[in-house]
Amino acid sequence: MSEKELAQHIIRLVGGKENIASVQHCATRLRIVVHDKDKINVKEVENLDKVKGSFFNAGQYQIILGTGLVNRVYDEAMTQLNLAAESPVPEDTTSKPVYGNKFQRAIRMFSDVFVPIIPVLVATGLFMGLRGLLTQEAVLGVFGMTPDDIPNQLLLFTQILTDTAFAFLPALVCWSTFKNFGGSPVIGIVLGLMLVSNSLPSAYDVGSGAAEPLVFFGFIKVAGYQGSVLPAFATGVLTAKFEKWLRKRVPDAIDLIVTPFVTLVVGIVLALFVLGPILHTVENVVLYAVEGLLTLPFGIGGLLYGSFGQLLGIFGIHHILNFLEISMLANDGWNYLNPIGTCGNVAQAGAVLAVAIKALSAKTKQVAYPSCLSALLGITEPAVFGVNLRFVKPFIMAMIGGGCGGFLASLLGLRATGTSITGIPGTLLYLNEQLPFYILVNVVAFAVAFVLTYFFGFHSKMENQA
Repeated sequence: MSEKELAQHIIRLVGGKENIASVQHCATRLRIVVHDKDKINVKEVENLDKVKGSFFNAGQYQIILGTGLVNRVYDEAMTQLNLAAESPVPEDTTSKPVYGNKFQRAIRMFSDVFVPIIPVLVATGLFMGLRGLLTQEAVLGVFGMTPDDIPNQLLLFTQILTDTAFAFLPALVCWSTFKNFGGSPVIGIVLGLMLVSNSLPSAYDVGSGAAEPLVFFGFIKVAGYQGSVLPAFATGVLTAKFEKWLRKRVPDAIDLIVTPFVTLVVGIVLALFVLGPILHTVENVVLYAVEGLLTLPFGIGGLLYGSFGQLLGIFGIHHILNFLEISMLANDGWNYLNPIGTCGNVAQAGAVLAVAIKALSAKTKQVAYPSCLSALLGITEPAVFGVNLRFVKPFIMAMIGGGCGGFLASLLGLRATGTSITGIPGTLLYLNEQLPFYILVNVVAFAVAFVLTYFFGFHSKMENQA
């Protein structure tokens, strides 16, 4: 079945064009908001070729397609629905249903903003990992070299690859926020660049004591917001809404001149003198609190997050972690959540493989075996929603496996150079002295989940009960 045919079938089975309020997608799932969910034929959707499962979450009907395919099906769906794939998400909720409570909608808002910039940060993390590998003495020694033999120009080139995205992170966040809240993305980019202007003391220099912040009005300390996420996000939300409000009131004849000018002035004043100082402090408190949890003595933090962090995806609030991981990396270059979270993903692979081996149903095996590989590559939705959560006990065994791996990762002090990739691809974030330990914790998580599921978490009779 081609992507075009798959999109046609999905549109038909969710109630047709007239039942679709909006369509979006993340890394693996097509996310559809409908007017009447009773018109969705869930069983037939899940029986479509290339569909790995589906579920309702936070008011959206989410269809699991997998990486790559979801982008192509999304483009085909948008074409058939006569919608612009790059148009901002509409703010007018009077024309479409609003699903989920306020907390769920807030998490979905975070997701819509941060998902588009994750690919760039993934690439940056991989660059960091490769640079760490190629600059190790042991690796250079194979070629008869030492770190002193690396040309300065090459080091500068690698710094361009690894530092740019985080140095200009506020510009990426403001761009995506404006795009999602109906503002002009180009204004968002410029506003974000203002937050890291060379005219301001760098946040990194101020943090290290190499520079002093500027002082306005005798008490407001101002510095650049390199690496900050929350100030740029809040500034983008409020300023995008302000721009939309302004465009409705400024005459068309002078809109081109007045609206961008006033929007940028109001936005930068809000950012530097009001939102920035307050939210930067809040951001640091949140980061310290999370890092404090993860570094609790005796591996307790890793045990808790490795076990229960897997529940975040079920409740649709896992995207809040994007903010935390990005902030951690921007703050000191390390991601403390990734090594523990990856144990949870790999544990799901162990549990689903045990189900695949013991299952009698050809349909269960057909879904479970590919889901194991997918989870090992960092995509757990097919394993979680298609198999483990369906039988319940395998998911619980995966939580235990993830907790064991997370416990060990916490004791070993593992930390990643990037974000958003786990399992086998995540190895690239540990191309340093941590690599053997990264492999060890994942093997432990996989093995514990597999053994527990095989002997205690699944039997073939459960297939008739699910």
